[in-house]
Amino acid sequence: DARGIGEMFREGIPVIVNLTTMEPADAKRVVDFAAGLTFGLRGSIERVANRVFLLTPADYQIVSGEPSRGVGGFFNQS
Repeated sequence: DARGIGEMFREGIPVIVNLTTMEPADAKRVVDFAAGLTFGLRGSIERVANRVFLLTPADYQIVSGEPSRGVGGFFNQS
């Protein structure tokens, strides 16, 4: 699965990684891999829910669809 994540992200495709069914040790390894991947390709990684992450390439901007209220964070999470 990590290879598929890496290949899609490298192609410039945003990736949602759902780790809810993985064992904690394995999930940590995937998060470490994803963090290195996004850092190396100048993208970003954001937690969107418990054990669910969004990896976005460098040329993407995350928009929540809600009016801006001056509160920071993804989906108004600080």
